[in-house]
Amino acid sequence: MKQKYFMIQNSILESIGNTPLVRLRKVTENVKATVAAKVEYLNPGQSVKDRIAIKMIDDAEEKGLIKPGGTIIEGTSGNTGMGLALVAAVRGYKCIFTTTDKQSKEKIDLLRALGAKVEVCPTDVDPEDPQSYYSVAKRLSEEIPNSYYPNQYENLSNTQAHYETTGPEIWEQTEGKITHYACGMGTGGTITGVAKFLKEKNPDIKVIGLDSFGSVYKHYFETGEFNKDVIHPYKTEGIGEDIIPGNIDFDYIDDVVQVSDKQAFLMTRNLATQEGLFVGGSCGAAVFGALEYAKKENLKSTDLMVIILPDSGTRYISKIYNDDWMRENNYIE
Repeated sequence: MKQKYFMIQNSILESIGNTPLVRLRKVTENVKATVAAKVEYLNPGQSVKDRIAIKMIDDAEEKGLIKPGGTIIEGTSGNTGMGLALVAAVRGYKCIFTTTDKQSKEKIDLLRALGAKVEVCPTDVDPEDPQSYYSVAKRLSEEIPNSYYPNQYENLSNTQAHYETTGPEIWEQTEGKITHYACGMGTGGTITGVAKFLKEKNPDIKVIGLDSFGSVYKHYFETGEFNKDVIHPYKTEGIGEDIIPGNIDFDYIDDVVQVSDKQAFLMTRNLATQEGLFVGGSCGAAVFGALEYAKKENLKSTDLMVIILPDSGTRYISKIYNDDWMRENNYIE
């Protein structure tokens, strides 16, 4: 009798990555190209940020930047915190996260459920303001002994994680036939890391960045100037910025499309009801913007576009999937 072997992961962290590509069929009306979504909410922490969380901590441990029993302190819109909290739970670290008051209650509750402390900071302040979630995270990391501040915005392990994992996965899953790569721009690590890998394989691949109205990215991409006047509050979480992080490299980006909150949230709901993809608002933004680009550029039936879907709809039950909240904000009648 042959002996049976079981596939047992040593920890939940080993299940990060190798997420599927799923073809979009119903929301792609009037688009000739094949459009496939990289479904990142199937990571254990339900977001693309699991990839950078483990990479940043692996690199910090290798460099001796964090010691056993230490505290991970990070500014996050929620998803990176979730990934870091998983790493911390498995490896015995403590966590303190700063976030903004525009983030959903679900994200904050999830972080606390994993044992993290969460400091909620105001959204509508300059990044340099002592109350901003960037500043509070940095201050706490300076005050608390044996703590480590990964700083996903400037830590190039963020970009490297996607260069080493997400990019190669997309290349293999499309058998090298990908022609267009579309991704929301937050810290910049996902779009840059994947784009760098793909363009090394085929420099003709077009990279489309998806941005929110109210973010500085599109203006900066088009002019090279940082203009505070274009920055204003918006409700889509996880994409767009009021800074230019070290992880974003516009040399790898061919075009930037801005998407409104309403466009993002209605597409998010359509992805759930028409494609069975229960995703977050930045996913709706990415799909809406990518499809607008595909129509504008008249992509052909021989083209293959891949769109990153960063996270799960479970983070947005009280907002995007709540009719009352959607009505209050004039997104639905």
